[in-house]
Amino acid sequence: MTIVIGCDNAAVPMKNMLIQFLESKGVTVENMGCDSAGDPANYPSIASRVCKAIIASGYKKRGILVCGTGIGMCMTANKFKGIRAAVCHDNFSAERSILSNNGNVLCMGERVIGHELAKKICGEWISLEFKDGPSTPKVNEIITLENETMK
Repeated sequence: MTIVIGCDNAAVPMKNMLIQFLESKGVTVENMGCDSAGDPANYPSIASRVCKAIIASGYKKRGILVCGTGIGMCMTANKFKGIRAAVCHDNFSAERSILSNNGNVLCMGERVIGHELAKKICGEWISLEFKDGPSTPKVNEIITLENETMK
């Protein structure tokens, strides 16, 4: 598994912690920045880098985006065709973002949750894969709407 990760300057500590956590689990990580609290990059530019890398991989990679709340990153990520991002600040939401929605980007907030909870959420999220089943028609409907509105 390859995870493309990025954050704004409000979430550098969480991003760095998540990189170490993911690598300790044998996950390949691609860091899209930012790398210091002084970096002026805004969250939309970081989310764009991450989403473009996922799209370029043919959606084989997943992404993790972290900002102060996770909300801005999520809103930006969902502007990209084929990206299904969710803000998850608990394990159940992380689970459902994959199993019910076939999500491919996890968004979290440095100012909302602690690092230990972020690791648990991330661990849950990377352990799951969407399987064809009762949620497939709903995901297909999302894709149909996306194809109609994102030309």
